[in-house]
Amino acid sequence: MTFNEKYSNNALLIKTFNFALNIIDYTEELQEQKKFVIANQLLKSGTSIGANSKESQNAESKADFIHKLKIAIKEADEAEYWLFLCDAHKSYPDCKNLLNDLSEILKILNKIISTSKRN
Repeated sequence: MTFNEKYSNNALLIKTFNFALNIIDYTEELQEQKKFVIANQLLKSGTSIGANSKESQNAESKADFIHKLKIAIKEADEAEYWLFLCDAHKSYPDCKNLLNDLSEILKILNKIISTSKRN
């Protein structure tokens, strides 16, 4: 069973997993161009979003659940920063699709947190 099959009913996990796969592809392209520093920073932050979202699924309390998702938001904010840098610099590959995907992920994370705080 694949990740997407196992978690097909969880939009956040699917989106963050697929985003991480796309980040891996993008950072491999950066590494081929010898852009190692940003590639490494982006790889770490971009894949951590999904890891923290996945970890939140086994939270010990509502507060722990929210805390894990807030960490995912911090990682997403960092990834967004690196992607904005890549987007602004003419020698970097296009990353607009990654920025769009990340925007969707941030909306989902913020919505889940605000709903969880109300309940």
